[in-house]
Amino acid sequence: MKKRESHPHSMHKATKAIHMGILEDSIYGEVSVPIFQSSTFAFPSAEEGAARFAGEQPGYIYTRLKNPTVHALEENVASLENGFGGMATATGMAAISTVFMALLDRNTHVLSTDSVYGATRVLLESEMPRFGVKSTFVDTSDPEKIKKALQPETRMVYVETPTNPTMILTDLGAAAKIAHDHGALLVVDNTFASPYLQRPLEYGADIVVHSLTKFINGHSDVVGGMIITKKDDTFKKIRRVLNLFGGTMDPHQAWLILRGVRTLPLRVERAQQNAMQIAQFLSRHPKVAWVRYPGLPNHPQHPLAKKQMDGFGSMICFGVKNGLQGGVTLMNNVRLITLAVSLGGVESLIEHPASMTHTSIPREEREEAGILDELVRLSVGCEDFEDLREDLEQALDKIP
Repeated sequence: MKKRESHPHSMHKATKAIHMGILEDSIYGEVSVPIFQSSTFAFPSAEEGAARFAGEQPGYIYTRLKNPTVHALEENVASLENGFGGMATATGMAAISTVFMALLDRNTHVLSTDSVYGATRVLLESEMPRFGVKSTFVDTSDPEKIKKALQPETRMVYVETPTNPTMILTDLGAAAKIAHDHGALLVVDNTFASPYLQRPLEYGADIVVHSLTKFINGHSDVVGGMIITKKDDTFKKIRRVLNLFGGTMDPHQAWLILRGVRTLPLRVERAQQNAMQIAQFLSRHPKVAWVRYPGLPNHPQHPLAKKQMDGFGSMICFGVKNGLQGGVTLMNNVRLITLAVSLGGVESLIEHPASMTHTSIPREEREEAGILDELVRLSVGCEDFEDLREDLEQALDKIP
C-alpha cells in the first residue's frame, strides 16, 4: 500500500488529536490504527534481529519493549504536549512511579505539591523512603514556598496544576526557573487540564505525566498512563527503567485510548462549557459555602489560569453547608450524576476526597493541604446543562 505522509507538528491541537499517531506504513489502507495483538515480532533475518536488539535498526521485537499500536498512542500524546517522545504505561500510577524510580537516587529529595493526588503522596511518603528518597510537601502555588523548601539534595520538583482535588494552580514558568536554578527537574502531572488545555513543557517543565484514564481516554472504560519528556536523554533513561520494570501498556488498552483521544477537543469544550455554568450556579446556591473553579474571577489564581491554560477545564471543588453530613446528603441524593471516583469522562462524577480518594493521607496533612471534610469534587461531563443543574439543585435542597 502507499506510504502515508507524516503529519507536521505545526498543525493545530484539535487536528493533532485526530491525525497524529496514524501509522505511516499502511497495510491495507486502514483509516483506524489496527490492534497489533502480538506478544512478539518475527525478524526477516538473524542479522536484522541482532541489529534491532543492538539499537542499530528500527523495528519491533517484543510488545513489552515496543508495539505498533502502543507507539501510535505515544506519538499522538507526545505531539499534543509538544514533547520529544511519549511512553505509555499500564496505569497513571505506573507512569508516576516509573519517573521516580528512573530519576531519583538514594539520598535525594523531592519537593511536591501538598494537595497532590492521594496515591502519589502515599508513594512518596511511605514507599520511596525505603529506597532512601525523602520528600517535602508545600503549597506550590506560592513560588517563595518552593524556594524555601528546597534542600541541597532536591533533584525533583513535582507539581500538579490544577491540583487534585483543591483546584489550586502553580505558576509553571516560575516553578521551572526555581527548579532549574537549583539543578532540579520539574515534573508536572497534567491530568486535570489535559494537553488540550495546558502544555507544561512550553513553560519549562522537563517531564509531564498523565493518567490517560481520565480526559485523554474520556469514556471511563480503560486505565492507562503516559510519560512525555522534553529531551532525548531523559526519554532514554526513563524508557530503560519502564521496560525493565514492565509497567508498559497492552495494545488493546492503547487502541481504546487512541480512539478516545480523537474526540478529546469536542469533549473538553463541551464539558468546560457546562462546568462554567455549574460553577456559577453553585456560587449562588444557599447550601453551598464556597466554590473553587479556575474560570471564576474569585479563584485565587484566575489570572494565572488565563495566562497558562487555554481554558478552565471541567473540574470543580466546592464546600457544602453542614460539613461532612451535608456532603453525604448531597452525594446520596444525586440521581443523574454518578457517585464514583475518577474523572474526565463523558458522564459527570461526584465524590468525597477526604473519605475516598485521599483517605490514606492522615487527617492533619489533608486539612493542611486544604482537603477539608466539607469538600466535594465534581467532574462535569458532557450531559445537557439543565439536567445537571436540576439534579444538583434537588440534591442540594435536601441538605438540612
